[in-house]
Amino acid sequence: MTSHAQLLAEFRSQVTKLLQERDREWEASRRLIEGGRLGATLKRILQEAARTDLSPTVRNSIATALKQGEAERIQDLPGPRLKELTGLPPSKAIRALCVWFDLVEHPASRWPVPALAPRSLATFIREHPNPFDLLLTSEVASVLDLGAGDLSLAAELADRYAPQLRQCGRTLTLHCVDRLRPQSKLGGPLHPERDRLHALRARPDLSFQFFGDQDMCALERLDRTDRLAPRYAIATCWAPATPTFAYEPTRLSPGVIRDELQRTKGAFRQTEYAGEPALEVRHGDRALLFPPWKFDVRGPLVLLDIIARRGQLCVLGAVDSQVFWELLAQLLEDGRYRPPNQPFTAENVPAIFGDVYRRLSDLAIGEAVDLSDCGPLRGRIPRVLPEPASPEASYRFLSVRIRRGAVFPDMPASSTARRFSDMAEETPPWMIALVPER
Repeated sequence: MTSHAQLLAEFRSQVTKLLQERDREWEASRRLIEGGRLGATLKRILQEAARTDLSPTVRNSIATALKQGEAERIQDLPGPRLKELTGLPPSKAIRALCVWFDLVEHPASRWPVPALAPRSLATFIREHPNPFDLLLTSEVASVLDLGAGDLSLAAELADRYAPQLRQCGRTLTLHCVDRLRPQSKLGGPLHPERDRLHALRARPDLSFQFFGDQDMCALERLDRTDRLAPRYAIATCWAPATPTFAYEPTRLSPGVIRDELQRTKGAFRQTEYAGEPALEVRHGDRALLFPPWKFDVRGPLVLLDIIARRGQLCVLGAVDSQVFWELLAQLLEDGRYRPPNQPFTAENVPAIFGDVYRRLSDLAIGEAVDLSDCGPLRGRIPRVLPEPASPEASYRFLSVRIRRGAVFPDMPASSTARRFSDMAEETPPWMIALVPER
Protein backbone atom coordinates (compact mmCIF):
# COMPACT_ATOMS: atom_id res chain seq x y z
CA MET A 1 0.00 0.00 0.00
CA THR A 2 1.32 3.44 -0.95
CA SER A 3 2.07 5.54 2.13
CA HIS A 4 0.74 9.02 2.85
CA ALA A 5 4.19 10.52 2.24
CA GLN A 6 4.64 8.66 -1.05
CA LEU A 7 1.29 9.88 -2.40
CA LEU A 8 2.15 13.48 -1.57
CA ALA A 9 5.61 13.08 -3.10
CA GLU A 10 4.07 11.76 -6.33
CA PHE A 11 1.65 14.68 -6.49
CA ARG A 12 4.45 17.16 -5.77
CA SER A 13 6.54 15.66 -8.59
CA GLN A 14 3.63 15.89 -11.05
CA VAL A 15 3.01 19.54 -10.14
CA THR A 16 6.70 20.34 -10.66
CA LYS A 17 6.70 18.68 -14.08
CA LEU A 18 3.55 20.51 -15.16
CA LEU A 19 4.92 23.92 -14.16
CA GLN A 20 7.96 23.28 -16.33
CA GLU A 21 5.61 22.91 -19.33
CA ARG A 22 3.27 25.83 -18.55
CA ASP A 23 5.35 29.03 -18.45
CA ARG A 24 2.53 31.22 -19.77
CA GLU A 25 -0.01 29.84 -17.33
CA TRP A 26 2.41 30.24 -14.44
CA GLU A 27 2.90 33.93 -15.20
CA ALA A 28 -0.83 34.50 -15.68
CA SER A 29 -1.63 32.76 -12.38
CA ARG A 30 -0.46 35.81 -10.41
CA ARG A 31 -3.79 37.51 -11.13
CA LEU A 32 -5.70 34.81 -9.25
CA ILE A 33 -4.21 35.68 -5.86
CA GLU A 34 -4.17 39.47 -6.21
CA GLY A 35 -6.73 42.19 -5.59
CA GLY A 36 -8.99 40.36 -3.15
CA ARG A 37 -9.37 37.32 -5.38
CA LEU A 38 -7.71 34.84 -3.02
CA GLY A 39 -10.90 33.62 -1.34
CA ALA A 40 -12.69 32.91 -4.61
CA THR A 41 -9.57 31.21 -5.97
CA LEU A 42 -9.27 28.91 -2.95
CA LYS A 43 -12.91 27.87 -3.32
CA ARG A 44 -12.40 27.13 -7.03
CA ILE A 45 -9.39 24.97 -6.24
CA LEU A 46 -11.41 23.03 -3.67
CA GLN A 47 -14.27 22.55 -6.14
CA GLU A 48 -11.90 21.16 -8.77
CA ALA A 49 -10.15 18.94 -6.21
CA ALA A 50 -13.51 17.45 -5.26
CA ARG A 51 -14.37 16.48 -8.85
CA THR A 52 -10.92 15.40 -10.03
CA ASP A 53 -9.47 11.91 -9.81
CA LEU A 54 -7.12 12.48 -6.89
CA SER A 55 -6.35 10.09 -4.07
CA PRO A 56 -8.27 10.85 -0.84
CA THR A 57 -4.90 11.57 0.79
CA VAL A 58 -4.06 14.34 -1.68
CA ARG A 59 -7.62 15.70 -1.76
CA ASN A 60 -7.78 15.91 2.04
CA SER A 61 -4.32 17.48 2.20
CA ILE A 62 -5.42 20.18 -0.26
CA ALA A 63 -8.54 20.90 1.79
CA THR A 64 -6.47 21.16 4.98
CA ALA A 65 -3.75 23.30 3.39
CA LEU A 66 -6.39 25.68 2.00
CA LYS A 67 -8.21 25.81 5.36
CA GLN A 68 -11.41 24.71 3.59
CA GLY A 69 -11.34 27.93 1.55
CA GLU A 70 -11.92 30.18 4.56
CA ALA A 71 -8.58 32.04 4.51
CA GLU A 72 -8.63 35.68 3.43
CA ARG A 73 -4.85 36.26 3.31
CA ILE A 74 -1.90 34.22 2.12
CA GLN A 75 -0.41 34.64 5.61
CA ASP A 76 -3.36 32.70 7.07
CA LEU A 77 -2.45 29.54 5.16
CA PRO A 78 -0.22 26.80 6.66
CA GLY A 79 3.06 27.13 4.79
CA PRO A 80 4.46 23.69 5.75
CA ARG A 81 1.32 21.95 4.47
CA LEU A 82 1.48 23.80 1.14
CA LYS A 83 5.18 23.06 0.79
CA GLU A 84 4.52 19.36 1.43
CA LEU A 85 1.95 19.44 -1.39
CA THR A 86 3.82 21.48 -3.99
CA GLY A 87 7.38 22.05 -2.78
CA LEU A 88 6.71 25.80 -2.88
CA PRO A 89 6.05 28.64 -0.39
CA PRO A 90 2.39 29.69 0.11
CA SER A 91 1.76 32.24 -2.66
CA LYS A 92 3.60 30.18 -5.27
CA ALA A 93 1.92 27.02 -3.99
CA ILE A 94 -1.54 28.49 -4.58
CA ARG A 95 -0.49 29.62 -8.05
CA ALA A 96 0.85 26.13 -8.76
CA LEU A 97 -2.48 24.59 -7.75
CA CYS A 98 -4.27 27.06 -10.04
CA VAL A 99 -2.13 25.83 -12.95
CA TRP A 100 -2.61 22.19 -11.94
CA PHE A 101 -6.39 22.54 -11.91
CA ASP A 102 -6.42 24.64 -15.11
CA LEU A 103 -7.98 27.69 -13.48
CA VAL A 104 -5.90 30.18 -15.46
CA GLU A 105 -7.72 31.95 -18.27
CA HIS A 106 -5.78 32.22 -21.48
CA PRO A 107 -5.83 35.17 -23.91
CA ALA A 108 -5.21 32.80 -26.82
CA SER A 109 -5.10 29.06 -27.25
CA ARG A 110 -1.86 27.44 -26.16
CA TRP A 111 -2.57 24.42 -28.35
CA PRO A 112 -1.23 24.36 -31.91
CA VAL A 113 -3.86 23.38 -34.46
CA PRO A 114 -3.00 21.01 -37.33
CA ALA A 115 -3.75 22.08 -40.89
CA LEU A 116 -4.13 18.86 -42.88
CA ALA A 117 -5.62 18.77 -46.38
CA PRO A 118 -8.81 16.63 -46.34
CA ARG A 119 -8.06 15.02 -49.71
CA SER A 120 -4.60 14.03 -48.50
CA LEU A 121 -6.20 12.52 -45.40
CA ALA A 122 -8.67 10.59 -47.55
CA THR A 123 -5.73 9.11 -49.44
CA PHE A 124 -3.90 8.41 -46.19
CA ILE A 125 -6.66 6.27 -44.66
CA ARG A 126 -6.97 4.26 -47.88
CA GLU A 127 -3.24 3.55 -47.95
CA HIS A 128 -2.63 3.07 -44.20
CA PRO A 129 -4.59 0.38 -42.33
CA ASN A 130 -3.66 2.04 -39.04
CA PRO A 131 -5.11 5.61 -39.04
CA PHE A 132 -3.16 6.53 -35.89
CA ASP A 133 0.06 6.41 -37.91
CA LEU A 134 -0.99 9.91 -39.02
CA LEU A 135 0.59 11.11 -35.77
CA LEU A 136 4.03 10.35 -37.18
CA THR A 137 3.56 12.61 -40.22
CA SER A 138 1.20 15.35 -38.99
CA GLU A 139 2.97 18.61 -38.07
CA VAL A 140 0.92 18.53 -34.85
CA ALA A 141 0.72 15.14 -33.14
CA SER A 142 -2.45 15.46 -31.07
CA VAL A 143 -5.34 13.18 -30.07
CA LEU A 144 -8.65 13.85 -28.33
CA ASP A 145 -10.00 10.61 -26.81
CA LEU A 146 -13.74 10.95 -26.13
CA GLY A 147 -15.26 8.52 -23.65
CA ALA A 148 -11.76 7.51 -22.60
CA GLY A 149 -12.93 5.15 -19.83
CA ASP A 150 -10.08 3.26 -18.18
CA LEU A 151 -7.47 5.09 -20.34
CA SER A 152 -6.36 1.80 -21.92
CA LEU A 153 -6.41 3.30 -25.42
CA ALA A 154 -4.51 6.35 -24.16
CA ALA A 155 -1.84 4.14 -22.61
CA GLU A 156 -1.42 2.15 -25.83
CA LEU A 157 -1.23 5.33 -27.92
CA ALA A 158 1.40 6.76 -25.58
CA ASP A 159 3.47 3.58 -25.56
CA ARG A 160 3.44 3.26 -29.34
CA TYR A 161 3.85 6.86 -30.53
CA ALA A 162 5.33 9.06 -27.80
CA PRO A 163 8.85 7.48 -27.92
CA GLN A 164 8.97 7.67 -31.74
CA LEU A 165 7.91 11.30 -31.72
CA ARG A 166 10.39 12.16 -28.99
CA GLN A 167 13.23 10.81 -31.14
CA CYS A 168 12.24 13.50 -33.66
CA GLY A 169 12.14 16.21 -31.00
CA ARG A 170 8.32 16.22 -30.87
CA THR A 171 5.77 15.62 -28.13
CA LEU A 172 2.49 13.74 -28.34
CA THR A 173 -0.48 15.73 -27.01
CA LEU A 174 -3.12 13.42 -25.60
CA HIS A 175 -6.33 14.79 -24.07
CA CYS A 176 -8.92 12.40 -22.62
CA VAL A 177 -12.54 13.06 -21.64
CA ASP A 178 -14.93 10.76 -19.77
CA ARG A 179 -18.31 11.32 -18.19
CA LEU A 180 -17.76 9.05 -15.18
CA ARG A 181 -17.24 10.98 -11.97
CA PRO A 182 -13.86 9.83 -10.61
CA GLN A 183 -15.12 9.28 -7.04
CA SER A 184 -18.29 7.45 -8.16
CA LYS A 185 -18.94 3.90 -6.93
CA LEU A 186 -20.68 3.22 -10.27
CA GLY A 187 -18.97 2.34 -13.53
CA GLY A 188 -16.68 -0.36 -12.14
CA PRO A 189 -13.86 -1.32 -14.56
CA LEU A 190 -14.42 1.77 -16.73
CA HIS A 191 -12.67 3.92 -14.13
CA PRO A 192 -8.94 4.42 -14.84
CA GLU A 193 -6.54 2.71 -12.49
CA ARG A 194 -4.65 5.23 -10.39
CA ASP A 195 -1.26 3.78 -11.38
CA ARG A 196 -2.10 4.13 -15.08
CA LEU A 197 -3.27 7.72 -14.63
CA HIS A 198 -0.14 8.66 -12.68
CA ALA A 199 2.11 6.93 -15.23
CA LEU A 200 0.58 8.93 -18.09
CA ARG A 201 0.90 12.19 -16.18
CA ALA A 202 4.53 11.49 -15.33
CA ARG A 203 5.77 10.70 -18.85
CA PRO A 204 8.31 13.25 -20.08
CA ASP A 205 7.47 12.49 -23.74
CA LEU A 206 3.74 13.19 -23.37
CA SER A 207 1.53 16.24 -22.88
CA PHE A 208 -1.40 14.53 -21.14
CA GLN A 209 -4.66 15.74 -19.61
CA PHE A 210 -7.58 13.71 -18.26
CA PHE A 211 -10.97 15.33 -17.62
CA GLY A 212 -13.31 13.14 -15.60
CA ASP A 213 -16.92 13.98 -14.77
CA GLN A 214 -17.07 15.64 -18.19
CA ASP A 215 -19.87 15.13 -20.70
CA MET A 216 -18.34 14.99 -24.19
CA CYS A 217 -21.45 16.76 -25.50
CA ALA A 218 -20.82 19.81 -23.30
CA LEU A 219 -17.18 20.84 -23.67
CA GLU A 220 -17.80 24.59 -23.43
CA ARG A 221 -16.31 24.98 -19.94
CA LEU A 222 -13.06 23.33 -21.04
CA ASP A 223 -12.99 25.50 -24.15
CA ARG A 224 -13.51 28.72 -22.20
CA THR A 225 -10.45 27.98 -20.06
CA ASP A 226 -8.39 26.74 -23.03
CA ARG A 227 -7.99 23.24 -21.63
CA LEU A 228 -8.83 21.69 -25.00
CA ALA A 229 -7.41 22.46 -28.41
CA PRO A 230 -9.87 23.87 -30.96
CA ARG A 231 -8.95 20.94 -33.21
CA TYR A 232 -6.78 17.83 -33.04
CA ALA A 233 -5.00 15.76 -35.64
CA ILE A 234 -7.22 12.86 -34.54
CA ALA A 235 -10.48 12.81 -32.58
CA THR A 236 -11.39 9.28 -31.51
CA CYS A 237 -14.10 7.44 -29.61
CA TRP A 238 -13.88 3.72 -28.89
CA ALA A 239 -16.90 1.55 -28.19
CA PRO A 240 -19.38 4.47 -28.53
CA ALA A 241 -21.88 4.03 -25.72
CA THR A 242 -25.08 2.04 -26.10
CA PRO A 243 -27.84 3.21 -25.88
CA THR A 244 -26.46 6.79 -25.86
CA PHE A 245 -25.56 6.71 -29.56
CA ALA A 246 -27.72 3.75 -30.62
CA TYR A 247 -30.94 5.69 -31.34
CA GLU A 248 -31.28 8.88 -33.37
CA PRO A 249 -33.81 11.30 -31.78
CA THR A 250 -34.36 13.14 -35.07
CA ARG A 251 -35.96 10.01 -36.58
CA LEU A 252 -37.28 8.23 -33.48
CA SER A 253 -39.77 9.84 -31.09
CA PRO A 254 -39.11 9.83 -27.32
CA GLY A 255 -41.94 7.31 -26.84
CA VAL A 256 -40.52 4.92 -29.43
CA ILE A 257 -37.04 5.16 -27.88
CA ARG A 258 -38.36 4.55 -24.37
CA ASP A 259 -40.42 1.53 -25.48
CA GLU A 260 -37.40 0.11 -27.31
CA LEU A 261 -35.19 0.58 -24.25
CA GLN A 262 -37.68 -1.23 -22.05
CA ARG A 263 -38.06 -4.03 -24.61
CA THR A 264 -34.33 -4.60 -25.07
CA LYS A 265 -32.86 -3.56 -21.71
CA GLY A 266 -35.68 -4.13 -19.24
CA ALA A 267 -37.60 -1.88 -16.86
CA PHE A 268 -35.54 0.97 -15.43
CA ARG A 269 -35.88 3.75 -12.90
CA GLN A 270 -33.82 6.45 -11.21
CA THR A 271 -32.65 5.58 -7.71
CA GLU A 272 -29.69 6.10 -5.35
CA TYR A 273 -26.66 4.01 -4.48
CA ALA A 274 -24.14 4.83 -1.74
CA GLY A 275 -25.56 8.36 -1.56
CA GLU A 276 -25.28 9.16 -5.27
CA PRO A 277 -27.87 9.15 -8.08
CA ALA A 278 -28.03 5.90 -10.06
CA LEU A 279 -30.06 4.13 -12.74
CA GLU A 280 -31.55 0.76 -11.77
CA VAL A 281 -32.26 -1.64 -14.64
CA ARG A 282 -34.20 -4.86 -14.06
CA HIS A 283 -32.55 -7.67 -16.02
CA GLY A 284 -34.47 -10.86 -15.36
CA ASP A 285 -34.40 -11.36 -11.62
CA ARG A 286 -31.38 -9.08 -11.19
CA ALA A 287 -31.21 -5.34 -10.55
CA LEU A 288 -28.23 -3.74 -12.30
CA LEU A 289 -26.96 -0.30 -11.30
CA PHE A 290 -25.46 2.28 -13.68
CA PRO A 291 -24.62 5.99 -13.60
CA PRO A 292 -27.86 8.04 -13.71
CA TRP A 293 -27.25 9.21 -17.31
CA LYS A 294 -26.66 5.72 -18.73
CA PHE A 295 -29.93 5.81 -20.74
CA ASP A 296 -29.66 9.45 -21.84
CA VAL A 297 -30.03 9.09 -25.61
CA ARG A 298 -28.08 11.63 -27.69
CA GLY A 299 -27.91 9.86 -31.04
CA PRO A 300 -25.21 9.45 -33.70
CA LEU A 301 -25.74 12.95 -35.14
CA VAL A 302 -24.38 14.38 -31.89
CA LEU A 303 -21.36 12.07 -31.96
CA LEU A 304 -20.63 12.89 -35.60
CA ASP A 305 -20.99 16.61 -34.94
CA ILE A 306 -18.51 16.46 -32.04
CA ILE A 307 -15.82 14.52 -33.87
CA ALA A 308 -16.20 16.52 -37.09
CA ARG A 309 -15.59 19.76 -35.16
CA ARG A 310 -12.67 18.41 -33.15
CA GLY A 311 -10.69 16.15 -35.48
CA GLN A 312 -8.92 16.59 -38.79
CA LEU A 313 -9.26 12.81 -38.91
CA CYS A 314 -11.98 11.04 -36.92
CA VAL A 315 -11.70 7.42 -35.77
CA LEU A 316 -14.53 5.42 -34.22
CA GLY A 317 -13.35 2.03 -32.98
CA ALA A 318 -15.08 -1.13 -31.71
CA VAL A 319 -18.47 0.17 -32.86
CA ASP A 320 -21.11 -2.44 -32.03
CA SER A 321 -23.72 -3.36 -34.61
CA GLN A 322 -26.56 -1.39 -33.02
CA VAL A 323 -24.61 1.88 -33.02
CA PHE A 324 -23.02 1.08 -36.39
CA TRP A 325 -26.22 0.90 -38.45
CA GLU A 326 -27.68 3.99 -36.78
CA LEU A 327 -24.45 5.84 -37.62
CA LEU A 328 -24.47 4.56 -41.18
CA ALA A 329 -28.02 5.78 -41.69
CA GLN A 330 -26.79 9.33 -41.05
CA LEU A 331 -23.77 9.01 -43.34
CA LEU A 332 -25.57 7.79 -46.48
CA GLU A 333 -27.46 10.15 -48.79
CA ASP A 334 -30.63 8.17 -49.48
CA GLY A 335 -33.42 8.96 -47.02
CA ARG A 336 -34.62 5.34 -47.20
CA TYR A 337 -31.93 4.54 -44.62
CA ARG A 338 -33.59 6.83 -42.07
CA PRO A 339 -37.18 5.52 -41.78
CA PRO A 340 -39.12 7.54 -39.17
CA ASN A 341 -40.08 5.82 -35.93
CA GLN A 342 -38.71 2.45 -37.05
CA PRO A 343 -35.98 1.18 -34.72
CA PHE A 344 -33.30 -0.89 -36.40
CA THR A 345 -33.30 -4.59 -35.51
CA ALA A 346 -31.39 -7.63 -36.69
CA GLU A 347 -34.52 -8.59 -38.63
CA ASN A 348 -35.17 -5.34 -40.54
CA VAL A 349 -31.63 -3.98 -41.12
CA PRO A 350 -30.97 -6.30 -44.14
CA ALA A 351 -34.10 -5.03 -45.89
CA ILE A 352 -33.61 -1.35 -45.02
CA PHE A 353 -29.94 -1.22 -46.09
CA GLY A 354 -30.23 -3.71 -48.97
CA ASP A 355 -27.08 -3.85 -51.10
CA VAL A 356 -25.14 -1.76 -48.56
CA TYR A 357 -25.88 -4.39 -45.92
CA ARG A 358 -24.83 -7.24 -48.16
CA ARG A 359 -21.60 -5.52 -49.22
CA LEU A 360 -20.55 -4.72 -45.67
CA SER A 361 -21.64 -8.06 -44.21
CA ASP A 362 -19.41 -9.84 -46.72
CA LEU A 363 -16.31 -8.11 -45.29
CA ALA A 364 -13.97 -10.53 -43.53
CA ILE A 365 -12.33 -9.48 -40.26
CA GLY A 366 -9.63 -6.95 -41.13
CA GLU A 367 -11.03 -6.08 -44.56
CA ALA A 368 -11.94 -2.48 -45.39
CA VAL A 369 -14.03 -0.58 -47.92
CA ASP A 370 -14.85 3.04 -48.73
CA LEU A 371 -18.48 3.70 -47.85
CA SER A 372 -18.80 5.71 -51.07
CA ASP A 373 -18.28 2.43 -52.96
CA CYS A 374 -21.48 1.16 -51.33
CA GLY A 375 -23.62 4.26 -51.89
CA PRO A 376 -23.42 8.07 -52.17
CA LEU A 377 -22.29 9.86 -49.00
CA ARG A 378 -24.69 12.35 -47.45
CA GLY A 379 -24.04 15.83 -48.80
CA ARG A 380 -25.56 17.86 -45.95
CA ILE A 381 -25.44 16.45 -42.42
CA PRO A 382 -27.28 18.78 -40.02
CA ARG A 383 -25.40 20.24 -37.08
CA VAL A 384 -27.19 19.48 -33.83
CA LEU A 385 -24.86 21.01 -31.21
CA PRO A 386 -25.11 24.71 -30.37
CA GLU A 387 -21.51 24.91 -29.09
CA PRO A 388 -18.91 25.66 -30.11
CA ALA A 389 -20.59 28.16 -32.41
CA SER A 390 -20.36 27.26 -36.09
CA PRO A 391 -21.39 29.43 -39.04
CA GLU A 392 -22.43 26.35 -41.04
CA ALA A 393 -25.83 24.77 -40.47
CA SER A 394 -24.57 21.57 -42.07
CA TYR A 395 -21.36 19.78 -42.98
CA ARG A 396 -20.22 16.62 -44.75
CA PHE A 397 -17.54 13.97 -44.68
CA LEU A 398 -15.27 13.82 -47.70
CA SER A 399 -14.33 10.21 -47.01
CA VAL A 400 -15.62 7.37 -44.81
CA ARG A 401 -13.53 4.20 -44.55
CA ILE A 402 -15.04 1.13 -42.85
CA ARG A 403 -13.05 -1.82 -41.53
CA ARG A 404 -14.50 -4.93 -39.93
CA GLY A 405 -13.21 -6.00 -36.54
CA ALA A 406 -12.36 -4.81 -33.02
CA VAL A 407 -8.55 -5.06 -32.91
CA PHE A 408 -5.93 -5.11 -35.63
CA PRO A 409 -2.22 -5.98 -35.75
CA ASP A 410 0.16 -3.21 -34.62
CA MET A 411 -2.70 -0.82 -33.86
CA PRO A 412 -3.66 0.63 -30.46
CA ALA A 413 -7.07 -0.36 -29.10
CA SER A 414 -9.12 0.04 -25.94
CA SER A 415 -9.67 -2.69 -23.36
CA THR A 416 -13.34 -2.84 -24.43
CA ALA A 417 -12.27 -3.57 -28.00
CA ARG A 418 -10.00 -6.35 -26.77
CA ARG A 419 -12.89 -7.95 -24.87
CA PHE A 420 -15.07 -8.37 -27.97
CA SER A 421 -13.47 -11.73 -28.77
CA ASP A 422 -14.85 -13.05 -25.45
CA MET A 423 -18.40 -11.82 -26.14
CA ALA A 424 -20.01 -14.83 -27.77
CA GLU A 425 -23.35 -13.10 -28.33
CA GLU A 426 -21.85 -10.04 -30.06
CA THR A 427 -21.35 -9.88 -33.81
CA PRO A 428 -17.93 -8.55 -34.91
CA PRO A 429 -17.78 -4.76 -34.48
CA TRP A 430 -16.53 -2.10 -36.88
CA MET A 431 -13.96 0.66 -37.15
CA ILE A 432 -14.88 3.83 -39.05
CA ALA A 433 -12.32 6.44 -40.17
CA LEU A 434 -13.90 9.71 -41.34
CA VAL A 435 -12.43 12.82 -42.94
CA PRO A 436 -14.55 15.98 -42.45
CA GLU A 437 -14.54 18.38 -45.38
CA ARG A 438 -13.17 21.78 -44.30
